[in-house]
Amino acid sequence: MDIKDIQNLIKFVSKAEVSEVKYKTKDFEITIKTPLAGSEVAYAQPAVYHTAPQQMTAPAQAPAAVSAPAEKAEAASDDSKYITIKSPMIGTFYRKPSPDKDVFVNVGDEVSNGKIVCVIEAMKLFNQIESEVSGKIVKILVDDATPVEYDQPLFLVDPS
Repeated sequence: MDIKDIQNLIKFVSKAEVSEVKYKTKDFEITIKTPLAGSEVAYAQPAVYHTAPQQMTAPAQAPAAVSAPAEKAEAASDDSKYITIKSPMIGTFYRKPSPDKDVFVNVGDEVSNGKIVCVIEAMKLFNQIESEVSGKIVKILVDDATPVEYDQPLFLVDPS
């Protein structure tokens, strides 16, 4: 299963409004969970290794980690006219598709629904994050190549 197949499976799960899907073959296993049916993907993991049970406990800790980003979201929402693009997963945030390429978006750039705004690397998989809103990027809230948590605000968008 390649990255495109995994991304398509993730999109299918989020649109199907199911909370969990497991896919297993002889040498590959992936589990996709959504915190609430219909919301974006929580994580994907290989379970071939002996350490897989330890990796499966990490998403259970994610709700506790959400409280700190939620406080940041409240501070950012002082200006209620802006919409926040949030991280759909835990991983490392990158503004570029690769080190030798240009950034996806800068402050002042127009984004539309479905435009790729960043990449989040999770377990050696590079997941392209698409904008779910149209508007102008007002602020980039995360530095390049830094870790992000699930539901952490990444960008502020002015929809007007």
